[in-house]
Amino acid sequence: MAGSAKATEPCRFVVVKDPAMKKKLAATGAYAGWIEDAPILIAIALEGGRMFDAGRVAQNMLIVANAEGLGSCPVTVGDDAGKLLGLPDSHQVAAVIALGHQAPDAETARRTKNPRKPLDEYIHRERWEG
Repeated sequence: MAGSAKATEPCRFVVVKDPAMKKKLAATGAYAGWIEDAPILIAIALEGGRMFDAGRVAQNMLIVANAEGLGSCPVTVGDDAGKLLGLPDSHQVAAVIALGHQAPDAETARRTKNPRKPLDEYIHRERWEG
């Protein structure tokens, strides 16, 4: 969980393990095809339009998953994902979190393929420079 604007707590969760449902969810997003192979998906259902609240919940899930030794990745799915999951009309799928155990060399491979930029490329002091 995470704090929410005005303590509205608009997020609810749908845990998806069924292979057929994972495949259907994967088909709803332009870049979500791979999620059907994830062991577990957690759809963050959001009531109202406070996407910031859903982002806070997603970030907490990713941090806890990492602390527990799990791999995780947030995914955007299509607008029809909510109907697929049986959400009420007042809710939408803000994001899906894919969870599973990482391959033993996954972190090393990811860092080698896509190394992080130096911190100074992200930070501007006092004013935006260059």
